[in-house]
Amino acid sequence: MSVLDSIIAGVLEDQKSRQLSHIELEDRIASIGSVRDPLQTLKKYPLSVIAEVKRSSPSKGALAEISDPSQLAELYEKGGASVISVLTERRRFGGSLQDFVDVRSRVSIPMLRKDFIVNEYLVRESRAYGADLLLLIVAALDDAQLQDFYSLAQELGMKVLVEVHDAEELERAMRINPEIIGVNARNLKTLEIDLKNFGSLLPQIPPHIYRIAESGIASIDDVKLATESGANAILVGETLVKSGDPAVTIAEFLSVKNS
Repeated sequence: MSVLDSIIAGVLEDQKSRQLSHIELEDRIASIGSVRDPLQTLKKYPLSVIAEVKRSSPSKGALAEISDPSQLAELYEKGGASVISVLTERRRFGGSLQDFVDVRSRVSIPMLRKDFIVNEYLVRESRAYGADLLLLIVAALDDAQLQDFYSLAQELGMKVLVEVHDAEELERAMRINPEIIGVNARNLKTLEIDLKNFGSLLPQIPPHIYRIAESGIASIDDVKLATESGANAILVGETLVKSGDPAVTIAEFLSVKNS
């Protein structure tokens, strides 16, 4: 069993323990409020940052305590982040939907639910808890699931970040005509980082699609590599949670293209 398969198995087990009835879920969706358009916010600047609340990872273990994720998210917003990403997977990343709710109550910018969305319930649950942007990982889905979950997310008003790791996944992603594609430098099966992914995959994405570079961005040079490869935005987690001043780090990263 690969790391990805193991994570998905845990996600499905945890879903059972908190699953709402259909009526409860639909009531939450009806009362959650309008979507904050993430694409409109991201496109305001030549380079945008999606800043991630991330306690731990399968590859590095514990990264930061983060006793108050909403306070950290406020610092991200202050530093100029366009979107806040919150990891809600519990077993490997130490996150929760409560983290998402807490952050949403304190920031005004759009939010990405970062998790392993592998069924219809999880798509609906994401909107029920206030997600404006939803992650769909091509490696975790077959073609029919990818199309169905993408369409459902759109029906619910959310935008979708379609994540790819290699050329084959990019080809599959293009079949659903996505608005946003993220190129992840991390191999989800081995957890190894290869920033060359940015240079090989981002240029293959048509310019009308919004392009995001994900994972492994730790320095100004990494940001330059991503933007020179065609990234419109970067998604950064580990570097920010370990930074002594994440607002300053975000501002420094943004200065690569926005100054």
